[in-house]
Amino acid sequence: MWRSRQPPLVTGISPNEGIPWTKVTIRGENLGTGPTDLIGLTICGHNCLLTAEWMSPSKIVCRVGQAKNDKGDIIVTTKSGGRGTSTVSFKLLKPDKIGILDQSAVWVDEMNYYDMRTDRNKGIPPLSLRPANPLGIEIEKSKFPQKDLEMLFHGMSADFTSENFSAAWYLIENHSGTSFEQLKMAVSNLKRQANKKSEGSLACVKGGLSTFFEAQDALSAIHQKLEADGTEKVEGSMTQKLENVLNRASNTADTLFQEVLGRKDKADSTRNALNVLQRFKFLFNLPLNIERNIQKGDYDVVINDYEKAKSLFGKTEVQVFKKYYAEVETRIEALQELLLDKLLETPSTLHDQKRYIRYLSDLHAPGDPAWQCIGAQHKWILQLMHSCKEGYVKDLKGNPGLHSPLLDLESETRPSVLGHLGQTASLKRGSSFQSSREDAWRYKIPHRVAFVEKLTKLVLSQLPNFWKLWISYVNGSLFSETAEKSGQIERSKNVRQRQSDFKKMIQEVMHSLVKLVRGALLPLSMREAEAWQFGGWEAKAELSGQWLTHAIQTLRLTYESLTALEIPNDLLQTMQDLTLDLRVRCVTVTLQHTAEEIKRLAEKEDWVVDNEGLTSLPCQFEQCVAHSLQSLKGVLECKPGEASVFQQPKTQEDVCQLSISIMQVFIYCLEQLSTKPDADMDTTHLSVDVSSPDLFGSIHEDFSLTPEQRLLIVLSNCCYLERRTFLNIAEYFEKHDFQGIEKITQVSMASLKELDQRLFENYIELKADPIVGSLEPGIYAGYFDWKDCLPPTGRGTRNPR
Repeated sequence: MWRSRQPPLVTGISPNEGIPWTKVTIRGENLGTGPTDLIGLTICGHNCLLTAEWMSPSKIVCRVGQAKNDKGDIIVTTKSGGRGTSTVSFKLLKPDKIGILDQSAVWVDEMNYYDMRTDRNKGIPPLSLRPANPLGIEIEKSKFPQKDLEMLFHGMSADFTSENFSAAWYLIENHSGTSFEQLKMAVSNLKRQANKKSEGSLACVKGGLSTFFEAQDALSAIHQKLEADGTEKVEGSMTQKLENVLNRASNTADTLFQEVLGRKDKADSTRNALNVLQRFKFLFNLPLNIERNIQKGDYDVVINDYEKAKSLFGKTEVQVFKKYYAEVETRIEALQELLLDKLLETPSTLHDQKRYIRYLSDLHAPGDPAWQCIGAQHKWILQLMHSCKEGYVKDLKGNPGLHSPLLDLESETRPSVLGHLGQTASLKRGSSFQSSREDAWRYKIPHRVAFVEKLTKLVLSQLPNFWKLWISYVNGSLFSETAEKSGQIERSKNVRQRQSDFKKMIQEVMHSLVKLVRGALLPLSMREAEAWQFGGWEAKAELSGQWLTHAIQTLRLTYESLTALEIPNDLLQTMQDLTLDLRVRCVTVTLQHTAEEIKRLAEKEDWVVDNEGLTSLPCQFEQCVAHSLQSLKGVLECKPGEASVFQQPKTQEDVCQLSISIMQVFIYCLEQLSTKPDADMDTTHLSVDVSSPDLFGSIHEDFSLTPEQRLLIVLSNCCYLERRTFLNIAEYFEKHDFQGIEKITQVSMASLKELDQRLFENYIELKADPIVGSLEPGIYAGYFDWKDCLPPTGRGTRNPR
């Protein structure tokens, strides 16, 4: 197949090693023309397409998944260039516990721990949780294999922050060569650290006890001096006199400078107000800025400004700040409603859905917008499927003719399986299909088959994004790029219930797909209520085996595409059941149509006899059956996960009876030809060159066959059928795994021999009629009556003279 672009070539990856879920940047050439052109990305054999973000034809960003191979290539597959190659490789590292002094090629995220006191998650640096050397002695790494340690301490861990911490494993791994004296020193260090933690603030008080005593003595001396001064003086204490002087000075100053101070206070108030406006203009201008940014679509700017305002004024007690912050909250609520409406709006792309969900997540929108989006997409897919059916049914009622798929099938969807019809040239039987009619057959398609084609394309265009949306919802990447919020969000949801609900959604989509296809192609296999809901085609003509084969191939390609999404097989089992029913129906219809064609073979008998005394009729019969079985080759073939067409005993019996009926129909045609009147025979095409001039000499004279000649030709054909044709057909049946071949052969042979015997007796009777006709008048000339003659008894004796 010719491609418009060169295959993708990966020339670099950064970083070139890392643990699972490491974010990497892939660089190369011809990496696709856009996000939709990228159809495959594997790193170390793992499919990374779900996390891939196409940036440019030379750059792709994704996350490495859980791969089985330790080291492997980076393979990029595009629609325009096909499967690519790689000049670099990626090394998958095992996630080890990394200390603060250990070197690492990737960034180590801060750990999350659960605080029982505050009942919330806190991000703490690894320095406070994981000291590099808790024992305080030199670490000597052991050479014991990690796998042996894991087997020896099954279910345990050498990480001292883990709940399953094993001290023996830690000592073997880090201090296998440490002396006993060093270990005793490590015990002393641990005891010292424990004592420090238990003493707490009491140790601080003990260390500064003398300072506390000195401060207490100084305060007591000041108090005693003030009391002594108060008892010796009548005017009062020293502090009281000082207070009186200060009050008089203050009153005098207020009297002198009251007006000046008033103007100063007013100016200070104005200046302070201007300073507040200048200092907090961010908050005062924020409501208007939010409206402007919303109109421009700069939602990221709005979210950043809101987070800043929330951190600064979220808990303020200043009334003016409260008032403006309330205005901000009002506009943020309106933005949440706007984003939710855009999120639930259909149709929309997966990129836009993820973007709106992350906006709502950052705005802490109430409820679960991501799950609401999944529910809306589910309803939208079901609505599209039923609308597709209604449109085709309406078109069928308005224009019952054949449907042209070129008028309404999107060109950007996956390649149409109509292209596979070109491979079914072997379906032609005799001269019934001419090359001049092939194009018309390819471009004219029944409404029901066109509907199945359009319906499967619709599902394959919507379901992958729907499935990716769910995967992103589960792993947390839907809420942020690094999935840092996924842990908090998942704890607030009933994940099991969500999984059960989504499984029901997928089941409902697959149920609708199967029922709609079944209503179009197999309406008799549905209950009356289901036929009314999913059917309504009112098609009088039944689809031929060729179109059923095309529909089966469409469903098979759809199943393969859905399997590639890693959808569980139990959710796709209904499609396999539908495909099996269609295969059985296709076999039945094809055999029935074959029997009808064989009935018309009698009209093609030209009575031209070859050297063996045969006409072309047995060969035409064999070719007709062979072409019919060849057309069923793809239908009878079992694809991965499919069951055999003949697995049900009833199907075996029905197919066996249809096969027998095909043989008996041809036998009946031979019987009809043997008794066909001369007036009903078309003799204009009879050949003068007959190989047996003694038997068929009359043909040279008047181009007509006598009854004896017809019987001889049919008897010759019967003999050939018994010797060759029926045995060849039995081999065709066996080649295509038909069941009950012995029964088919026995019944057919018995019917053929019975016909041969009847035709032979008819031939003898025709030949004996002239002789009997000449003898019979003489027998009854003397009024001889057999009744008057005694029957002979005993052995006859010679009468002597």
